[in-house]
Amino acid sequence: MNKSIEIQVFDKIKKFQRGTLFFVESFASITNAKAVNKALERLVISGELYRVATGIYVRPVEDKTLGTVLPDIDSIAIAIAKRDKARIIPTGSYAMYKLGLTTQVPMNVVYYTDTSARKIKIGKQTITFKKASSKNLSAIGEISKLAIQALRTIGKDKVKAEEIKKIKELLKKENNYHLQHDLRLAPEWIRKLIGSIKTVKPNE
Repeated sequence: MNKSIEIQVFDKIKKFQRGTLFFVESFASITNAKAVNKALERLVISGELYRVATGIYVRPVEDKTLGTVLPDIDSIAIAIAKRDKARIIPTGSYAMYKLGLTTQVPMNVVYYTDTSARKIKIGKQTITFKKASSKNLSAIGEISKLAIQALRTIGKDKVKAEEIKKIKELLKKENNYHLQHDLRLAPEWIRKLIGSIKTVKPNE
């Protein structure tokens, strides 16, 4: 019976591309959580799967040059948010890193979320989901939401001219509607700092 469950679990996994993340809940249609857990652990032991974190598994991408390639932090956080039907926004030093304002990869990657606060250990890094207000999660621009969070992290009196220049250059690639929407949510000093940009994409 256990072997049958293991085969069913792996058969489902093989229908998806390598690099897809799976949770115990992903196999609820097959059997109960306890049996799925055992099947997944056996697949880890056999080398078919890799356990990314507690309850999170992946069939890794195998690259001829790089070898085993695991999902990045963003992919893991997005998969968790999708499972939990949650909204998330990168913040703090991770928002700065994603914008290229720093080259240092943070060991603690922080996301604002509208679900429960928690921490998940991913190798040497930690994903921290921090409960935030609806306003902080309402930004819709891929670049502008990062820019606002990065500037809030740096601080009004500490932001450097080169950082402002970099952010403004990046925001020129943002959809104008998204940018204007997100600026309305930002603190006044941030609106004044980056609200003068005119050369963004027209509304789509």
